[in-house]
Amino acid sequence: MNRKTIALSLVLSLFIFGCAKKPVVKPPEPVPEVVQPAETPSEPEIRYPDWQNIAEVKTIYFDFDSSEIKPEARKILENNAQFLVKSTEVVVLVEGHCDERGTIEYNLGLGQRRAKAVRDYYIALGVSADRIGTISYGKEKPVDPGHNEEAWAKNRRAETKVRTKK
Repeated sequence: MNRKTIALSLVLSLFIFGCAKKPVVKPPEPVPEVVQPAETPSEPEIRYPDWQNIAEVKTIYFDFDSSEIKPEARKILENNAQFLVKSTEVVVLVEGHCDERGTIEYNLGLGQRRAKAVRDYYIALGVSADRIGTISYGKEKPVDPGHNEEAWAKNRRAETKVRTKK
């Protein structure tokens, strides 16, 4: 009987300690990682609303579905670049635009290629790259709302806008 009592005591004590609650250890809360956006020194800030068209800087036009700068447009860009090289107090935004034909996505890409072509030409002519930004508006900002070749030709363009450095 002594053995039964010892065995019973042992089983009961294992049962009691086996059912005891274990302390819950909470993992430490993760510290949120703060990510700073990378700065791109080659593009000026383009979020200011005071970009302006000025008489000294002219708009150029493109052929349908093209980002190639035409010979007559090169002369305009050369004159624009002469002004921009002298005017070191301004930064430049080249806007690429398209006509209404084509998808939104395609026209945004084409507008960006047009803006980049003008930017690259300005850089080749001596305008500092860190003063030139680009943006594409695709078909979102037509100058002529018409639905014919004359209107479309006016909308296939690259506008060079300037503002004083901030």
